[in-house]
Amino acid sequence: MKLLKKITMFGLMAGFGVSSIADNPISTYHYLADPGAAADDEYFYIITDSDDPAPANSDGYKIYALYAFRSKDMQNWTDFGIIYDARKVNGINDIWASGIAVHKGTFYIVFPDGGGGGIGYIKAPAIDGPWANAVGQGKDKLVGGRGIIGCDGVSWCFDPGIFIDDDGTTYVTWGGGEGASRPNTDNFDIVKLNDAKDAPVGNGSHVKVNNLPTRKMLEASYIHKHGNNYYFSYSTGWQQGAPTIDYGMSSNVMGPYTWKGTILGDPSMNGRSVNGNNNHHGIAEFKGHSYVVYHDRRIAKGHNGLEIIPADDGRPKPNEGYHRSVSVDEMFYNADGTIQTVKVTDEGPKQIENFDPYDWYPALTSSKQKGIRSRSNFIVGKKAEHVLIPLSSKESWIRVSGVDFGTAATGFTVEASSAADGNKIEIRTGSATGTLAGTCTLKNTGNKNTYAENKCEVEGLKGVVAQLFLVFKGNQDSTMYVKAWGFEGSGTTPPEPQKPFGGKAWAIPGKIEMENFDEPGTGRGAGVDSYNENDVDDHGAESNGGKSYREGTGVDIYKKATGYVVGYNQAGEWLEYTVNVAKEGDYTMFAAVASGGTSGSFKLSIDDKDITEEIAVPKNEGEDNFDDYGKVNANVKLAAGEHILRFTVTGDWMDIDYIQFVEGKDAKDPEESSGDSTIAIHKGIRMDVASVATFDVFDLTGKKVASFSARNMLEAKKLWHENAQAKSEQGICLIRNRSNGAVARVRSVR
Repeated sequence: MKLLKKITMFGLMAGFGVSSIADNPISTYHYLADPGAAADDEYFYIITDSDDPAPANSDGYKIYALYAFRSKDMQNWTDFGIIYDARKVNGINDIWASGIAVHKGTFYIVFPDGGGGGIGYIKAPAIDGPWANAVGQGKDKLVGGRGIIGCDGVSWCFDPGIFIDDDGTTYVTWGGGEGASRPNTDNFDIVKLNDAKDAPVGNGSHVKVNNLPTRKMLEASYIHKHGNNYYFSYSTGWQQGAPTIDYGMSSNVMGPYTWKGTILGDPSMNGRSVNGNNNHHGIAEFKGHSYVVYHDRRIAKGHNGLEIIPADDGRPKPNEGYHRSVSVDEMFYNADGTIQTVKVTDEGPKQIENFDPYDWYPALTSSKQKGIRSRSNFIVGKKAEHVLIPLSSKESWIRVSGVDFGTAATGFTVEASSAADGNKIEIRTGSATGTLAGTCTLKNTGNKNTYAENKCEVEGLKGVVAQLFLVFKGNQDSTMYVKAWGFEGSGTTPPEPQKPFGGKAWAIPGKIEMENFDEPGTGRGAGVDSYNENDVDDHGAESNGGKSYREGTGVDIYKKATGYVVGYNQAGEWLEYTVNVAKEGDYTMFAAVASGGTSGSFKLSIDDKDITEEIAVPKNEGEDNFDDYGKVNANVKLAAGEHILRFTVTGDWMDIDYIQFVEGKDAKDPEESSGDSTIAIHKGIRMDVASVATFDVFDLTGKKVASFSARNMLEAKKLWHENAQAKSEQGICLIRNRSNGAVARVRSVR
């Protein structure tokens, strides 16, 4: 969402980075490591993995998930929590150090599967997801087992980096290893991808770095570009002392590179290094500056008065070697393109623009924190969810730096749950005990998973406030969960609500075409989202010549002989429609639906109140059971006027063409009078029997696992059962006719 605000000249020139509390690392409430970096015109992005699961007395790492952060100003960071979790994705083991790139609004991540099992490749429309497999070609890995190419003989098939050049060409690096038999220049591989969507062809080639000193190349390969120069950077090995981040330069992205020096020194632990200490980094340019992100061990023993975060087992004073944190500092180039060794600071980079308080922010948006924890709820195929959990009986706050309130703020809104009375948020300036600008007492929502918007007035917030604190108060820890917040006042732009598709509300009585759901709005709070889709891919695009009917939504809309239908529906997905009911009274609802099984179902609601119970979608017994549409109906009561109608899927795997409302209880289906059957309104349509067509097979996560030609769906099912690939797939798959969008379910039998 983007809310615009006029920034005063005074605001552009004042209020940056005045702080008595250290700003590095970017998060002090969980342990993070192995960062990667990317940037576009609006945000600087960081991904990390996590040391959170490691026990206090660790002698190793336990790394399962990727986290994501972004910033507009390099001081205030939004933490999106877990964006990808190996524990919840089939076929993936641990996730270690990963790489990120963003290009033309699409995000790409390469990650190691289990530290040596190959390289995965995923994509998303936003940093917080939803993330989907980007490998293509029916594979689930880019490199390694079940991948498109092999590991090419490198010792360690992990620590991948991804680089997208100015012309859109994508490159992936990986590898590492150290031993007496390994030459200095033979540890890393690089491969050029054909396309940022559909993975590579060919094999990788080993990266050569000339003129190396005695320090070996160990791990953490990374490519970035500055001007016309390409830079290959990496972590050096342990055998020659403390690991550093060194680099080489080249005029060719594939190399060879010439070693030039050290970018970043050893991330020492309280001034000392130990055997096994490691180093990792990411580099990106943003708004005329260059930055390096890296991990260190600052907070495992406390840092500048901040608390020591316990290990995952709750024990204090965790082993600092296995409880890392992520920091960022600015990086500078010499006139000849070489890089100056980065000065590691407690303060972090200078704030490069003021913070706009009049947007709507995820709760964990801050420049520093104390006495808080967080919780992520990662669900495959959905955007990340992350909430702030205050330890409110102690000193608990988040700080935001360089906040430009313009003329004045008048109010504060926070979306939060509260399982106790008396929980509140104080808005203060200067420090956690500084001048009080307002207090928001939270509504008791009965439990921590039910959220409500809370509003309160504020005063004295004008111009640029160097330090703004949200201070959490309560008698009991962890009884409030905070999801989002924002201010109102002189710079507020009201949210823009969702709008009817085509600009006109659907008339009731009348027919609603399901593909034409409302256009989503922008801004904060309720009333801006018009759909919820479980994954980012539009599985119906191929039936429309490869182009999505509703671009950017991911809603699965198939083109049929009779028009468009919404298919591949899964429980939890929903679509909304602005409707105008002519008069209050009884109506009969008819829905044209299709299913090849008995699990499909849905319900309808008006303005968040259910108007039907769960309606089962019967199984079609025909050969093309996703092409034969039947009718289901229900009696409903509607109030006159404009409303929001929501269609919610409650049971997986059903298609829907339209919904029609007819005036009166138990009214007759108007389609009957026109000669159409109420059992199969598309009965008799067979677009796939006359000639050979291409059929695609998808598993129930939406991943395409096979393609072949057949004359009809029956033959396609037979071919799939005989296909060797079917033996490796579990349970039910979906077969789709690429020509007409017909879909059928088929069970794989081992």
